[in-house]
Amino acid sequence: MNHRYQPRSAKPAFDPSVRFVRLRQVRADGFVEFDFAIGEPDLLVELILPVAAFHEFCRANQVIRITPVEGATIPGESLPDTNSGV
Repeated sequence: MNHRYQPRSAKPAFDPSVRFVRLRQVRADGFVEFDFAIGEPDLLVELILPVAAFHEFCRANQVIRITPVEGATIPGESLPDTNSGV
């Protein structure tokens, strides 16, 4: 018999087409601080953009919004839906 052992991965395969955003804060100067992750939400970078550019960034990357840092919201925006693309 020529069988090879292939361990099962408990984790799903890395998918670079899946992108995540976690809102950190909206600063008084109008900039949004947020985390951006590709493939898995724990592998991230911190970014800062103006509010309008943040919304465009989220739309262009079709992000999945994950739970924001406690108390972080954009004025006039309800708490983000974790499955929305905005």
